[in-house]
Amino acid sequence: MFLVCLSDFEAYAKKHLPKVTWDYFAAGADESCTRDDNLMAYKRIRLRPRVLRDVSVVDTKTMILGTEISFPVGIAPTGFHKLAWPDGEESTAKAADAMNTCYIASTYATCSMEEIVAAAPTGFRWFQLYIHQKRSASEWLVRRAEALGFQAVVLTVDVPYSGKRREDLRNDFQLPPHLSVKNLEGSFEDHDRSEYGLPANSMEPRLSWEDIRWLQSLTHLPIVLKGILTKEDADLAVRHGVQGIIVSNHGGRQLDGVPATIDALVEIKEIVQDKVEVYLDGGIRTGSDVLKALALGAKCVFIGRPALWGLAYKGEEGLREVLQVLKDEFRLSMALTGCRNVSEIGRHLVQSSRL
Repeated sequence: MFLVCLSDFEAYAKKHLPKVTWDYFAAGADESCTRDDNLMAYKRIRLRPRVLRDVSVVDTKTMILGTEISFPVGIAPTGFHKLAWPDGEESTAKAADAMNTCYIASTYATCSMEEIVAAAPTGFRWFQLYIHQKRSASEWLVRRAEALGFQAVVLTVDVPYSGKRREDLRNDFQLPPHLSVKNLEGSFEDHDRSEYGLPANSMEPRLSWEDIRWLQSLTHLPIVLKGILTKEDADLAVRHGVQGIIVSNHGGRQLDGVPATIDALVEIKEIVQDKVEVYLDGGIRTGSDVLKALALGAKCVFIGRPALWGLAYKGEEGLREVLQVLKDEFRLSMALTGCRNVSEIGRHLVQSSRL
């Protein structure tokens, strides 16, 4: 089977994954308007290519938080990779390392941090953190991540409560008994467990900007906030001394009706400028999507569901293929718009109606 674009990997995964698993990965909140608009928003953006630019050599490399990656696409944090492939996050880490890009490992991984590091010892990885009401569990995760050589902590800030995902409710989705949230094993009493092996409604709804100071006190690692959608919160993030922002609506899985991330990016970049690095996830399906995101101010983008489709296809090899497709498409999009390196990508490539 020869898969030539991310839609091919999506079709394969939908056909071969159990329906309950597919529904969990694909789910959006409520009517899934935001999930779907994440994709459609890119189709509304038009490019302004420059020609006669000698694009015989095109360099896709970039830097994020001081580390060079081979192209500006990383792997976003998603949970439960063993639902897609038996080796789960170990395969994800190997694929990211092989493609020389960043992998953000999830708190809700089905492999432990230690297993992920052992699978790809030289990999470039950040750790995504949820803060639970039992703060000691989150503190333990941060300290482990730093000790294991993770290079940043990515705090997800848009989940004081879980969004309503209708298909998961209809399917009564539960993590199969042979799988667990490995990073949190032993963190909660057995009688507390009810959701994914964790306490129901265990997220910390009292989380506030003051807790950024608390998190900074636990680690020397850079802090990146994931889930920012407004210029007001982006400004507060800068004022609280974080090193990065991921413009994210959680793949449309939290609050339905918020903007597509590419639409939210513009006002955030305008207020932040170059004070912190700005990244984006949600809706990336082609190399030209990557180019559009960078043109509107993102330093790098991260893919969520497409990484799971790659795993469902052929594990590490399948995910490497997904990343290679995006890298090849991105390089071609750069060449066809007259960009010889990432620094030449800018707002001049996007029609003024988008600015």
